[in-house]
Amino acid sequence: MRQTQITIDIELDDNHVPEKMTWNAEDGGIVKEETKATMISVWDDKKKEALRIDLWTKDMPVDQMKMFLHQILMSLSSTYEKATGEEDVAQWMDEMAEEFAQRSAIKM
Repeated sequence: MRQTQITIDIELDDNHVPEKMTWNAEDGGIVKEETKATMISVWDDKKKEALRIDLWTKDMPVDQMKMFLHQILMSLSSTYEKATGEEDVAQWMDEMAEEFAQRSAIKM
């Protein structure tokens, strides 16, 4: 069996707030690529719940955070459809993401 790693390195200020983050995915050619935000979710099969880590640097612009979240919502719709085959629910999720974009003033 082959193993690989994806890592995220985080530099914290004195108050433990992320100042700088880089990520590595050597199999994908990513080495110390800087990022302003990351969201990681893993499934705990024993507890049947999602565990999350949401981090962003203190200089992440709010408008970019809104775009980041919008794109995550869109990707969740796609993932949901691939995992379940339920096109109607995925379509509803797309509509919700569009409404988010409207309400958050990403799209007018």
